[in-house]
Amino acid sequence: MATVNPYLTFNGTCEKAFEFYKTIFGGTFQFSGRFSEMPPNSEMPPILDEDKNKIMHISLPISTETILMGSDVLNGEDIIEGNNCTISINCITTDEVNKIFRGLSAGGKVTMPLNKTFWGSYFGMFTDKFGIHWMIGCEAEEKSKH
Repeated sequence: MATVNPYLTFNGTCEKAFEFYKTIFGGTFQFSGRFSEMPPNSEMPPILDEDKNKIMHISLPISTETILMGSDVLNGEDIIEGNNCTISINCITTDEVNKIFRGLSAGGKVTMPLNKTFWGSYFGMFTDKFGIHWMIGCEAEEKSKH
């Protein structure tokens, strides 16, 4: 069964925001990585020096079922405060990912096609036909069909 988590996007204040959220919710970050830690990727433009220290991804468990996640945008990307939330669905199997991705993205705009990622997930992103941003993924499975 899939879990649903909020994913927040910031314009360079992600680390500060999540340090604040941690004071409220407690716990420890499950993961925190910067853009400078990403391996080279031919699909992405080079990371500018002013973006290298920004947060690529951070996650803070809120409960056993919920994780608050976030990242900064890269220089030049538009972000509108108040409209910077994405729904993240974490599935158990790639078949479940494929079904949900296909269904929710129908009539929308795929921004990152489903694929195995450098962080070991089978993952994709899109905006649905109603303007809602989604991320869908699971741990990559060796035997599953993509």
